[in-house]
Amino acid sequence: MVVGLFGGSFNPPHEGHLLVAEIALRRLGLDQLWWMVTPGNPLKSRTELAPLANRIALSEKLAQDPRIKVTAFEQALGSPYTAHTLAHVRRRRPGIRFIWIMGADSLRTFHRWQKWRSIVQTFPIAVIDRPGSTLSFLSSRMTQTFDYARVDEDDAGVLWRRPAPAWTFIHGPRSALSSTSLRLAGT
Repeated sequence: MVVGLFGGSFNPPHEGHLLVAEIALRRLGLDQLWWMVTPGNPLKSRTELAPLANRIALSEKLAQDPRIKVTAFEQALGSPYTAHTLAHVRRRRPGIRFIWIMGADSLRTFHRWQKWRSIVQTFPIAVIDRPGSTLSFLSSRMTQTFDYARVDEDDAGVLWRRPAPAWTFIHGPRSALSSTSLRLAGT
């Protein structure tokens, strides 16, 4: 089984998140996508963070594809860090092939994530294009450091076969929606 891990605050979840999930399902040949609603991002302010239960309910309402499983298991781990979550998943589910999925907008600050090099070396990564971030893979610290591990986008469907570090950048339709702009608009 091939599973995509798509984590985020989803504060609030929106059609742009769903587009990333749909692109990942299709282009990566995933059997499932785990939509992981995080208790909170250590690099973001929690002052505007909606309650976890609300973000889960909104994510479930949005993600109707039966292959998408909305979960908040990170809360039980007691750590807000992706590296810890991925290590836990690897230990608990050794028979599943995982791919970490992230939006290209996260590349700018990815090197600030705790143990970011460890994340890259845990599972293959699929970076999905986002408006204004198409060229970010050329300048991000992660992609420069792991340039040798880049997999051509045409081979995204077999990314799961590659041992980490391996990553690809997937171009495609992009949504200009952002959680920040939705919060500012009051929706």
